[in-house]
Amino acid sequence: MIADTVAPVAFSPAQRVRAIGVSEILRITDHANALKRAGRPVIVLGAGEPDFDTPQNVREAAVRAIGRGDTRYTVLDGSPAMKAAVQLKFRRDNALDFALDEISVSAGAKQVIFNALMASLNPGDEVILPAPYWTSYADIVQICGGVPVPVAGTEANGFRLDAAQLEAAITPRTRWLFLNSPSNPSGAAYSADQLKPLCEVLLRHPQVWVLADDIYEHILYDGLAFATPVAVEPRLRERTLTVNGVSKAYAMTGWRVGYGAGPRALIAAMAVVQSQTTSCPSSVSQAAAIEALTGPQDIVAERCADFQARRDFVVAALNRAQGLHCRVPEGAFYTFASCAGVLGRRTRGGALLQTDSDFCRYLLQDFEVAVVPGSVFGLAPYFRISYATSMAQLEEACARIIAACAALE
Repeated sequence: MIADTVAPVAFSPAQRVRAIGVSEILRITDHANALKRAGRPVIVLGAGEPDFDTPQNVREAAVRAIGRGDTRYTVLDGSPAMKAAVQLKFRRDNALDFALDEISVSAGAKQVIFNALMASLNPGDEVILPAPYWTSYADIVQICGGVPVPVAGTEANGFRLDAAQLEAAITPRTRWLFLNSPSNPSGAAYSADQLKPLCEVLLRHPQVWVLADDIYEHILYDGLAFATPVAVEPRLRERTLTVNGVSKAYAMTGWRVGYGAGPRALIAAMAVVQSQTTSCPSSVSQAAAIEALTGPQDIVAERCADFQARRDFVVAALNRAQGLHCRVPEGAFYTFASCAGVLGRRTRGGALLQTDSDFCRYLLQDFEVAVVPGSVFGLAPYFRISYATSMAQLEEACARIIAACAALE
């Protein structure tokens, strides 16, 4: 006799991911790309990915590594040569000296951040996130058992966190403060003088660690000097993780190499996490990253100049659109513009625009431009444009956005 079949039990996701979805930025980009595949002339300004190719010398370094047979596991948190390249970068660019065992290399800067929080957060620990913030910050905090604590910046203060806001946000449960400069999504950057008051607050609260996300370090405009917390206040060194990578400056998003430098105990704990997830970064990608960090750096400044020209064009265009206002970002390759002036108006089809998400949906559906609402980044009513695309695409996209605003009733 054949036993009765047992109905399968429906899948139940773990509590830690129930309230978290796939990145909204990726969802919007995927939807826009699906429309493009269907034949619609959609311009996608959603993803934070440089449109440049990886530099030739970097690609050639990867080919040489494959030819040498460098295709096996490396040390789990970065080969000695890779860590030496990171060490050189910090000395050259930031006047910071880290030992090799104070450096961790992972499959992207996002994994560095994940490893750090998984290794350090206990349930209920709080992480202060100056808003607007990169969407993954809040989700990673929650997955790792922490509590995101958004602190909204103001446009009047350049979307930067000030000392009084930081002081008010710190509680006995605060474990980390995230600082991302230049910022995704706002492009806001902190000078050394703007970081100093924040550092003074942190010195009064020794339980609070700092995660400095410097991934856009080399995309900084108008002669502004880059500043990172440990260089501004060395007394924070033993509780700061400085995170960076090769994705943005060297157009290496798909190579997946990020790195962090900080106290030995934290780096060792992060290695434990990585040992049970990805084991090590790609050996070939590490060879490419070594060349990126130690080879000629001229191309970085050249591409930054191109980004600045695009920034200037997009900001000027958005400020010509009825109901929009856009501040001039100091770095990265994003604009973060207010759409408050178009809310309450209706499309020609009669739809009422009540939120920044409504406005972004209108741009995509009626004018075939994909952008990301500010609410995704913890601050509304704004929208983010990534201008890491060709000037021709930006000119057409901005013309459509201006037309979309003019068409509202």
